[in-house]
Amino acid sequence: MSIADETKTKMQEALEHFKKELAQLRSGRANPGMLDSVPIEVYGTQMRIRELANVSTPEARQILITPFDPQTAGPIGKSIEKANLGLQPILEGNLIRINIPPMDESMRKEIVKQGKKKAEDAKVAIREVRRKSNDLVRKQKADSDITEDEVKKAEKSVQELTDDFCKQIDELFAVKEKEIMTV
Repeated sequence: MSIADETKTKMQEALEHFKKELAQLRSGRANPGMLDSVPIEVYGTQMRIRELANVSTPEARQILITPFDPQTAGPIGKSIEKANLGLQPILEGNLIRINIPPMDESMRKEIVKQGKKKAEDAKVAIREVRRKSNDLVRKQKADSDITEDEVKKAEKSVQELTDDFCKQIDELFAVKEKEIMTV
């Protein structure tokens, strides 16, 4: 695999990770992704909510969790409470209903701030991939495997990838920020 292909693959991984992080940020609407990071202690092990239940959003401000095993409803509810997401699960027999409270302005700004940090972290990861790729190219030059022209060409293509992925991160964050700030 060429350095450019390897670089693109690693940058794509960083972008996918950022997309998952964005999905977990709360906006004004109910989103099953908000619960993805909640670990649930059942059957003597840590599991994710999607492994234990069906998560849906019947209304814009409500999440409905239907456990596959009714015995897990209690532990799921307790884990969501402990996760400090500001959500109050309501157990209704074998179902767990979560009403999403409306967000005030300061809460929206705080979530946008968290999103900015995640975007910056993703860009740092992309730049780190760029640095490693450029180091690899320079090492090949030092080992006389490639010429000076090939070094310049490789560095240019790595920089173009970096610019492209950073731009994608900015665009994704702008969309999410708009979604969060919309009342």
